[in-house]
Amino acid sequence: MTTLLPGGPEVDADDLRDILDQTRRFVRTTVLPREQEIADGNAIPDDIRATAKEMGLFGYAIPQRWGGLGLDLAQDVELAMELGYTTLALRSMFGTNNGIAGQVLVGFGTEEQQSSWLPRIASGEVVASFALTEPGAGSDPSGLRTKAVRDGDDWVITGEKRFITNAPVADLFVVFARTRAADSGGPGIAVFLVPADTPGLEVGAKDRKMGQEGAWTADVRFDSVRVPAGALVGGDEDAGYRAAMTSLARGRVHIAALSVGQAQRALDESVAYAATATQGGTAIGEFQLVQAMLADQQTGVMAGRALVRDAAAKWVGGEDRRIAPSAAKLFCTEMVGKVADLAVQVHGGTGYMRDVPVERIYRDVRSLRLYEGTSEIQRVIIGRGLVKQARQGS
Repeated sequence: MTTLLPGGPEVDADDLRDILDQTRRFVRTTVLPREQEIADGNAIPDDIRATAKEMGLFGYAIPQRWGGLGLDLAQDVELAMELGYTTLALRSMFGTNNGIAGQVLVGFGTEEQQSSWLPRIASGEVVASFALTEPGAGSDPSGLRTKAVRDGDDWVITGEKRFITNAPVADLFVVFARTRAADSGGPGIAVFLVPADTPGLEVGAKDRKMGQEGAWTADVRFDSVRVPAGALVGGDEDAGYRAAMTSLARGRVHIAALSVGQAQRALDESVAYAATATQGGTAIGEFQLVQAMLADQQTGVMAGRALVRDAAAKWVGGEDRRIAPSAAKLFCTEMVGKVADLAVQVHGGTGYMRDVPVERIYRDVRSLRLYEGTSEIQRVIIGRGLVKQARQGS
């Protein structure tokens, strides 16, 4: 496996095609045949992790100046649709490095913070984890209760985070904490860079989840964790809320693309089964009601792919970085749930059996409607944004 071709912020079409071709081969010839091994062992094998590092997948969305491939979001979603074709645990392994954790540093870090961390994040030497969600604050960061109190030149962080992706293997936590109550000056939410070996930081046991075996999450506790002033991202106490909102919005487009990849896989499994499984000596794909289910799946996949590409183009062009990401995330994550459900239906009783790909997909995609903001939150963002636009227009 060769290293993926590096590019600048605007990778040309030929280089992108090579990146996508290499990724597709890796996903379909290396990872896909070992999906059951990953599920049974609840872990990504070391050789697959090493290959992903060699290919540059830990830094595909990190700018080239820091050692990444430099894909913009329009290119990112094309890669995400390829990565989404297999177990979601693969993308989870390096997703936060490129997405919600890494992009906080790319967009809001100081030059010193960027040069210190981003090259190691891009290479996979450092696994970054995005520590936002809490027992009482998830899709809406304004409810954060984790606190950061200034003590001389240091900050002392106390609180608890929940469902934190890659926490058991993280080297760096990007931690959101409240420095004061929200006021006219801002929401009072800051973001800090906290190395995993900092005294007082404790990672809980791996969560036992409905699906996504091999993608680890856990609680993270901060018991008077002391970090220096240089750990404050951007050197700005009020950067946290903006960083969270920007990173989450970008991540929503990526999750939408990932959903399209999973939906395509569920569709392909359904078509293959319908073409070969028989009922009364006739392939079930000859039955019109089965064909209708395949048609609904195909329509959902095509609509989702078009919406993702449109939302990503609007993001890159700066045209819409709020409503379009939420619309794409809402539609595509709901769509993949329906496509996965139909895939089980097409398979009949076989689709309900463990070790059958569509059964795993059915469980795995359920969480896509929850993280990076629930479907309900996306509806609020879209509706509120439309009303705001109308008022501004009038």
